Amino acid sequence: MYTFMHSFAKDRPDLDSKLFLAWAGWVCVWASLLLFLLAILGACSIINRFTRIAGELFGLLIALSFMQQAIRGLIDEFRIPNRENPKAIEYSLAWRFSNGMFAIVLSFGLLLTALGSRMARSWRYGTGWLRGFIADHGVPLMVLIWTGVSYMPSGSVPKVIPRRLSSTNPWSSGAYENWTVIKGFLSLPILYLLSILRDFWRPLNVPRPSV
Repeated sequence: MYTFMHSFAKDRPDLDSKLFLAWAGWVCVWASLLLFLLAILGACSIINRFTRIAGELFGLLIALSFMQQAIRGLIDEFRIPNRENPKAIEYSLAWRFSNGMFAIVLSFGLLLTALGSRMARSWRYGTGWLRGFIADHGVPLMVLIWTGVSYMPSGSVPKVIPRRLSSTNPWSSGAYENWTVIKGFLSLPILYLLSILRDFWRPLNVPRPSV
């Protein structure tokens, strides 16, 4: 959704990069206020008006949306990222193939072990408390384990393999601006503030497939 919002805002001089974060912040504010209003009015009681197939189809939509993004992410692991030097050694064909295959191992390894941990209570080995602990906390535990596995490649392997999400240090110089985005809330043109109600708060709460 934020990609769509950025595409909408980047060519508008009155809603440039200086006000984009404030605009996105207003989306979250409007979404929270409207969700509070729906909860206060008891909107969840309307669920009785829908058949079960509607709920199942909505769940299918969400599942397919996340599966689509996961598959696209795996495919991108075999490609050269945008704004990177294609002549760098880590983006040669051999290293890109190695990076992509390792990403497949990590993703399917996490998926299969997480699903297996959910059935730990039916295992025939291990004590009862251990099986219960794995069944209840196995998924985050598998995330930690497979994250550790991702750090195993070392030595002659380039540091960017496997690829990782870059995250700015929140305490570095200049990063504090992300914490003070509220200062730009009142500078947002009223037209864009009202447009949030029509276009942007609903996709924030309802996942949809990317175009």
